[in-house]
Amino acid sequence: MLIASTALILATLAGYTLLCMASPFGTCRKCQGAGAKHTVNRAGKLKKVKPCRRCHGQGKRLRVGRRLHNHSREIHSAGSR
Repeated sequence: MLIASTALILATLAGYTLLCMASPFGTCRKCQGAGAKHTVNRAGKLKKVKPCRRCHGQGKRLRVGRRLHNHSREIHSAGSR
């Protein structure tokens, strides 16, 4: 039981690592990739009001795993100078 759960956790981490390597940017969770806050005007049409504060209007954010990888590479390069 312990070996199976450990193997499942390792397989999940390996899959997430491959995902971060293949696609380092994910969709912003705050604006769902739209890049801006939307409101409905009086005519009933969607209108972009202002850029998303989290992704700065890009609609994409750096994944947590990729951010950890970049930070560890930065620490390694700073330590080996």
